[in-house]
Amino acid sequence: MADRPQTFENHARFVPGFHGVTFFILAANLVWCFYRVFRFSGETLVQLLVAVALLLLFFYTRQFAVTVQDRVIRLEMRLRLARVLPPDLAGQIERFTVDQLVSMRFASDEELPDLARQVLADNITDRKTIKKMVKNWQADCLRA
Repeated sequence: MADRPQTFENHARFVPGFHGVTFFILAANLVWCFYRVFRFSGETLVQLLVAVALLLLFFYTRQFAVTVQDRVIRLEMRLRLARVLPPDLAGQIERFTVDQLVSMRFASDEELPDLARQVLADNITDRKTIKKMVKNWQADCLRA
C-alpha cells in the first residue's frame, strides 16, 4: 500500500494470510467435515460443529475489530469536524451517522466543510457514495 497513493479504488485492506489462507483453510475444513458427517458418528458431528464455530470466529473477530475501529474514527472525526467546520455546521456534528463519519475521513480539511454540508443536506448515508465524492483523498493506512 505504501508503494502507491491511496485512492477510493485501492483503499480496502486485504491481508492475504487472513482473508485468503486462513479463510480457505477454515472453509476447506468445514466442507471436509460436512462430507464426513454423512458417515455419521459422534466424532464427526463434533468436528463439524467445531468447523462451523471456527468459521464463525473468523467472521466475528473481523467484525469486532472493524466495529472498534469505527468507534475510534467516529470520535476522531467529531473532534476534527469541531475544528474545521464553520460555526453554522459545527452545531450539527451530532447529526452525522457513523457511516457518514467513517466515509468522510478520507477528505482533506479544506474540502471537508463542503462535503459535510452536502452529506447532511442530501442525507447521503452510503459509504461508497460519500467516498467517491472525495476529491483530495487523504490516505488512512492504519485500518484494521
